[in-house]
Amino acid sequence: MLYDLSMHMGYVYDQPASIARHVIRVLPLSLPGRQRLIAGTITVTPNAEEKATFIDFFGQQATSILLRAPHERFDIRMQARVMVETPTISADLSPRLDGLRRELAAYLSVDGSSPHNLTGASPRLPEDPQIAAYARDVVKPGQTVLEIAKELCTRIYDDFKYDSKATKVDTTPREAFKLKRGVCQDFAHIMITALRSLGIPAGYVSGFLRTLPPPGKERLEGADAMHAWVKVWCGEAVGYVELDPTNDIMAGTDHIVVAYGRDYSDIAPVIGVLKGYGNRKIIQAVDVIPVR
Repeated sequence: MLYDLSMHMGYVYDQPASIARHVIRVLPLSLPGRQRLIAGTITVTPNAEEKATFIDFFGQQATSILLRAPHERFDIRMQARVMVETPTISADLSPRLDGLRRELAAYLSVDGSSPHNLTGASPRLPEDPQIAAYARDVVKPGQTVLEIAKELCTRIYDDFKYDSKATKVDTTPREAFKLKRGVCQDFAHIMITALRSLGIPAGYVSGFLRTLPPPGKERLEGADAMHAWVKVWCGEAVGYVELDPTNDIMAGTDHIVVAYGRDYSDIAPVIGVLKGYGNRKIIQAVDVIPVR
């Protein structure tokens, strides 16, 4: 599937910010066999005094900018054309949990793509006994790793309610787990924490999701969204599989990858610091337009 993407993310400040440093990750990745970035640009307003791109630990491009002049508003606009292929798994060749432990122990690389980076606690995902107990309750004797991951994905979809007002960007997995509601970030964080408690490497995926209007309704401009889902290492034979617990599906051609990390803190679309005070208003609009 070929898509044209556009994204506008804006910040409006009560009082002017006098200086700001931001790191931006909103441009889709090129991933062999998964998706290809044909063209893409990121522009910011006001113009940055300094702008540089770099490759992070996970092999992904990020853009660093510095704004020195006072500004009451900061806008990021991204445009891209990307080709997305449908991930396929011909057969479940993933091992059982004991076999996965042996395969993980024999995996020697610790580079950005290594499953070793996706085990144990990470900055936003400490170990949690309640989520671990929830995960153990899902596991049935003889299940493969992929079967466990899919079952957990379905369980979260069934047990939790999507509620955009229930949580915030800094809500912890424990808080969202107790509420049994939240947004895609919360569901991804809970699923990752649960999988890691079982010894299954799991990470956070940031990207875009094409949404379809209800039957008989026209698509609203800017109505698509940034989204989050989970990647799971299912052993050497299968590799990584991406699952979306918000929708209880495997990631497909409607899921466009921007970045991979241990949790949200690694790959937040915009992260940084600024000098100022007062409140801010955030504006976000995304369009994912199929070309063919």
